[in-house]
Order: sequence, then structure tokens, then C-alpha cells
Amino acid sequence: MKQVDGGKLLASLGDGIKEVRGRLTPDAPMDRVTWFRAGGLAELMFQPHDTDDLVTFLKLVPDEVPVMVVGVGSNLLVRDGGIRGVVVRLSAKGFGDLELVGDNRIKAGAICPDKNIAAMALDNSIAGFEFYYGIPGSIGGALRMNAGANGGETKDLVAEVHAVDRKGNTYVLSNADMGYSYRHSKAPDGLIFTHAVFQGHAGDRGEIREKMDAVRQHRETVQPIREKTGGSTFKNPEEHSAWKLIDEAGCRGLMIGGAQMSPMHCNFMINTGQATGYELEYLGETVRSRVLEHSGVMLQWEIKRVGNFMPGYEIKEFLGRATA
Repeated sequence: MKQVDGGKLLASLGDGIKEVRGRLTPDAPMDRVTWFRAGGLAELMFQPHDTDDLVTFLKLVPDEVPVMVVGVGSNLLVRDGGIRGVVVRLSAKGFGDLELVGDNRIKAGAICPDKNIAAMALDNSIAGFEFYYGIPGSIGGALRMNAGANGGETKDLVAEVHAVDRKGNTYVLSNADMGYSYRHSKAPDGLIFTHAVFQGHAGDRGEIREKMDAVRQHRETVQPIREKTGGSTFKNPEEHSAWKLIDEAGCRGLMIGGAQMSPMHCNFMINTGQATGYELEYLGETVRSRVLEHSGVMLQWEIKRVGNFMPGYEIKEFLGRATA
């Protein structure tokens, strides 16, 4: 059942759309975008040519039309009813730049893969970026959620963040403006990050490579990196490891339809084949319910869930047990 009508939305933007240089796709299939390979359609997807093109487009979109941005889709679960409004998908051509801009400073476009900035830092003997080598996502997502691993966090590196708001206004935010905390930033949801400048420090290339090799080996050994997954499903609660709580609650390998908590790393949810967005989210809510019942700890989603449910397949946020 089709839940969106991108052609109608595109037509409503008027003649000004002729000035837009990027790619516009009505009824865009999000299962081709997300690493879970599941989910419905985006009513209208826009892939801007560059920041100026993004500004031009946003000024055409009426205030009542929702706008959201996606990067490489590594941390995103799209519901089967699709996404209303506009999905902005940044492309490498306009937002994948990566360059040295000062003493141990690196400028990175929002769609630049995290591991690429780590590789550039290695090539230039800049320390502090090693943890990015193990994060499967892009810089835009890292900025939004203060991505971290292996003892490092995005907040430790950010010097300034460049962004565009819903009306096409541009901003430069400081580290303090981002309001970082564990796996979270207080930057307004409507901001679209275009690029950022990161500050590292001088390091020994051999030591940097050694740390990156350790990160790579850890991922390959304990994480299901070759599966259709979104990375860590739940945030680590204070003084706890999410995977241990999930394991102790008997949820390692738990399956609902084609969705499974990985037997290899049980805080990774995977699509074993043809899982729907509904099955993936329902599995996650079931795990939250069982963990709370077993340990008294309420897990919080790290995966970003967006879009609408299909009629008859709604899932209520866990309030005591998962219900559908």
C-alpha cells in the first residue's frame, strides 16, 4: 500500500524548482539507502549539488512540509509506511570534501565516511581520530549524535560546524554551541550539517597506525560488519554495557520474522534476509521489555527510527512491554 505521493509534492514547489541543480526523486525507496535494507518510500528525495543548491531548494519548501536529512543510512531504521515530506540525501560530490586546513586541523564534508578522516589523519601524523576508523557512518551523523568508540568521542575533536537551517539560512557553530553529551547533541533538529572542522594533535604515525589496527581487529572479531545492520542498537546505560544486559536477558540471537539480535554481538540488530521495518523495530522493543524485566534497566535506542507505520502495524513505544 503506497503511503506517499511524491509527484504531487514536487509539483507543489512551483517554477522555482527549475533553478535547482540537484537530483529530485519522487517516491524514493529508502530500502536502497539504509544499511538495514528495509523500510518504505520517501515522499520526495533531494540530492543537492552543493551547499548553495541546498539553500536554493530549502527556500522553496513550504514551512508545513517536513524536511529531514540522511547520510549513508548506517544508523537509520525507516518504517514501512514511508517518510512524509522531503528527505535530503547529501552526496559525495558536493559534501564529501576532505582537506587539511591548518595545524593538525581537518575539514570534512558531512557525507565523508568516518574512516576516511581517520585515514587522512594517519597520513599526516595527526592523533585523536583513530576511533573514527571503527565507526560505520559519515561525519554528519557523527556530529549529530556525538559518535564515539574505543574511548574517543566526536566532541573531543570538533572545532566548528557549518550548517543550513530549514529556511536556507547558514550558521557556524562552535563546540559549545553543539551541546554535546553521551551520544547526543543539543543542536536543533532542523539544522542540516554541511561540513565541519576538526582539531587533532601531533602524533607518531606508527602509534596512530597501531591504534587503528586495534580498532579494525576489534570490529572484525566481535561485530557482524558483513551483515545488514545499523551498528549498535541501544546506548550503553550508565555503569552498564547494553550487550551484557541483552545477553543476560536471554536475547542473544532472538528473532522476530527476518530480524535478529546478532549471535555474534547481541547489541547489533541485523536483517537476515527480508526483514521489514516493522519486524526490526518490534524486535528492538521486545528486547527493551525483556531487559527491563530482567535487570530493571531501561535501554534507550541508539538507532534513529523515522517515518510512518503501515496501517495495522503500529508499534507503541515500550511502556512496560512491547505491544503491537
